[in-house]
Amino acid sequence: MSNDQKVFVPSQSLPPARTGVLTPFEPGNRTLEAGFRLAPPFRPLPVDVVFEKDVAVQLRDGVTIHVDVFRPVGTEPVPVIVAWSPYGKGQGSSASVMGVFGMVGLTNGIVSGLEKFEGPDPAYWCARGYAICNPDIRGVVDSEGDSVLWDRQEGRDCFDLIEWLAQQQWCTGKVGMSGTSYLAVAQWFTAAEQPPHLAAINPWEGVSDVYRDLVMRGGMPDTGFTRQLQEGSFFGKNRKEDVLAEAALHPLADGLWDRKIPDFDRITVPAYVVASYSNTLHTAGTFRAWRRMASPEKWLRIHNTQEWPDYYDEANVEDLRRFFDRYLKDLDNGWEHTPRVRYSVLDLQGGDQVNIPADTFPPAEVTSAKYYLDGRTRTMTTTVPTGEATVSYPVAANPDAVSFLARFDEDTVLVGYPKAHLWVEARDADDMDLFVLVQKLDAHGTPLQAFTVPNRTAVVHDLTDHGASILRYKGSDGRLRVSARHLDEKLSTEEVPAHSFDRVELLAPGEIVDVEIDLLPIGLSFRAGEQLRFVVSSRNLLGTLMPAIQEYAGANSGEHVIHTGGEHASYLQLPVQTR
Repeated sequence: MSNDQKVFVPSQSLPPARTGVLTPFEPGNRTLEAGFRLAPPFRPLPVDVVFEKDVAVQLRDGVTIHVDVFRPVGTEPVPVIVAWSPYGKGQGSSASVMGVFGMVGLTNGIVSGLEKFEGPDPAYWCARGYAICNPDIRGVVDSEGDSVLWDRQEGRDCFDLIEWLAQQQWCTGKVGMSGTSYLAVAQWFTAAEQPPHLAAINPWEGVSDVYRDLVMRGGMPDTGFTRQLQEGSFFGKNRKEDVLAEAALHPLADGLWDRKIPDFDRITVPAYVVASYSNTLHTAGTFRAWRRMASPEKWLRIHNTQEWPDYYDEANVEDLRRFFDRYLKDLDNGWEHTPRVRYSVLDLQGGDQVNIPADTFPPAEVTSAKYYLDGRTRTMTTTVPTGEATVSYPVAANPDAVSFLARFDEDTVLVGYPKAHLWVEARDADDMDLFVLVQKLDAHGTPLQAFTVPNRTAVVHDLTDHGASILRYKGSDGRLRVSARHLDEKLSTEEVPAHSFDRVELLAPGEIVDVEIDLLPIGLSFRAGEQLRFVVSSRNLLGTLMPAIQEYAGANSGEHVIHTGGEHASYLQLPVQTR
């Protein structure tokens, strides 16, 4: 099999739980009058809206997809915002989507049900002089072709849709993109294809490297969410890409996975990127894309919640409208004076700070500080312990982890990219799956956590005690399979190590090696007396990112040894704000 050959399996038809009011194939145009309500739970339309349903659009290879367009009534041309994803364009009113809103504690009354899952709501945007285009992409529902998952093919397909939209009589020729998760990822790929009429993008949290963020984070085949995404999101008449099979056939980062990384150097359009510290699927990829994209006009906002409440928050939607007004309507509204970075600092005790302005991330006043592990005292200090010591755990034992503490003598703020540099050894094994976590403890040593969603019921407690990590923030985590420790010298920086994942380097008996592990970006404040705990384990300390996903078990045996001090001075590097 060649490096870039994909694997496909038959798709299934759309299940009832994913079927909405507008799912049936019914081509035609109609006007939805102000006050129209799709169903009782949803908000009514504030203005008359033209609804063009199941419009056929032919892609460059002859495949026909179908799109729904919502646009204001009238003859004045308007710009259009595209919501690109495999989630059916009629699923906004489905039981599945309504259930997701309920799980996170959002009322369905904040949207019209006309929006795609995780996409912009026509009720808001049409009232402000924009059209919304919801496509059923290649291979999804009634669209032709075989579907692919987060791939450069999607960028080419969306290029064709954007150029088709720009030629419509009702369109000004300005096209934007917006949405969270899958809808964000699609924007990296589309912008890299440089459609002439794409004027601005708004990626709101999403992976930017399928290998490193989705199927093989840290070099481990953790494919639980991949299975849910593949089997629970791609429904249609033809075939869908089998990424699970591809991960098994291509365990190293080869040519197939290269097609699933956007060409960041070609992303040059204005971009308003939104990120968080707490999404164990999206965070690393969003920050990576932000760092690497070439757009001279790019803004980053780092919020303190979960993406769905943040995306549909009224103030945030208004903020996004200012961005699109500037680049899709050419309004001179002063958007350019918006701070290039607005970040948050989590307190985990109800005192988060948000929208802190900066020119860069990390902010200029942040410096990297090394906190050295001491295996004798299980503490961390800013000086190298003079004596060498080891600490270990049998991977089959309880506990299968070791931790180290540091107490802050003065108020301290961490903002930026943590990393771990560890000297490790495997006894009775030739490899190690390592999981690491930075936790905040109060002055009494109690771990601090915070929900990222409005739902605080008993059910969400149950869901997040172990797992559903995107709903409850417990700290910054990282992971690495030690045989995949080789660094990509071109992409690695002093702050953020990047691994090549193109080779396997097993351990010899008694061999001690140093590894660098990137942890998710952090914004965390500590009062004097509060503590930081750094944990090293053989198991996933946070569990799965969402409920009902199969959890990955580390491929471990024997005993893990962490070396500290002297010539094997393991450390945790933290981004400390100096002001």
